[in-house]
Amino acid sequence: MLSTFLIALREGMEAALIVSILLAYLKRSERPGSRYIWIGVIAALVLSFGLGAFLSFTSTQLSVKGEQIFAGTTSVAAVVFVVGMVFWMKRSARFISKQLQEKVDASIPLGSIGLISVAFFAVVREGLETALFIYSNFKTVSSDTAPSIGLVLGLFAAVSLGVLTYRKSVKINLGTFFKYTGIALLIVAAGVLSHALHEFQEFGALPGAHAFAWNIGGGGSFIATVLDGTIGISTSITWLQLAVWALFLGTTLRIYLRKPVAA
Repeated sequence: MLSTFLIALREGMEAALIVSILLAYLKRSERPGSRYIWIGVIAALVLSFGLGAFLSFTSTQLSVKGEQIFAGTTSVAAVVFVVGMVFWMKRSARFISKQLQEKVDASIPLGSIGLISVAFFAVVREGLETALFIYSNFKTVSSDTAPSIGLVLGLFAAVSLGVLTYRKSVKINLGTFFKYTGIALLIVAAGVLSHALHEFQEFGALPGAHAFAWNIGGGGSFIATVLDGTIGISTSITWLQLAVWALFLGTTLRIYLRKPVAA
C-alpha cells in the first residue's frame, strides 16, 4: 500500500502542479480557455487509465512463460521511465513554470487545439508513467487489496493538495516534497527492478534462479509483505537480485543526492 500511495501521490502532485500552472497563467493573463485545459487533462487521464487496463488485460491472456517475460519487460521499462522522470524533475523543477507558460503563449494562435494539446502532452507523460509503474508495482505483491487502497489514497491526497495549493489555502515546499518523494520512488524502483530480474530468472533468460542469498519462508507475514512491496527485499531473494538491487539503489541515490557543481 505504501509504495502505490507514494507513486500516486508523487505523480499526481506533478500533474496537479502542471494543471495549476496552466490555469493560473491563463487567469493571470486574462485569457479564456480554461475549459480547453481540462479537455486536454481528461483526454490524458483516459489514455493513462486505458494503458493500465490494457496491461492488466494483456497479462491475463498470456501463458505462464509469456506472462513472466511480459511482466519482466514492463517492469524494466517502468523503472527506466520513472528514474528518468525523477532526475528530469530534479533538473527542471525550477524552470517548469516558465516552460509551460511559453508553451501556452505559443499555443494561443492555434486556438482551442493548441491549449488542449499543451495540457494533454504535459499531463499524459505523468499519467502513462504512473500507469506503467503502478502495474509493475502490483506485480510485486500477492494481493491487490492493499495496493489498490494505497493508489486511491495517493490520488485523493494529490488532488486535494493540488486544489489547496492552487487556491493558496496551503503552502508546500515543492522542492523538499519532490526531493524526498524522489528518493522514495528510487527505492520503490529498486524493488520493481529486483522483481523484474526474478521474472527473467524464472523464465530462464537469466541464470541463478535457485542461487538464493536467503530463502527463509514466511512470505505471507505482514513485515515480509511490507518489505517486499516497498524496498523489494523479500524472504526469498537470489544473489543476482540482491546484487542488482544494491548496485542500482547505491548508484542512483548517490547521483540523485549529489549537490550540483557551482558554475
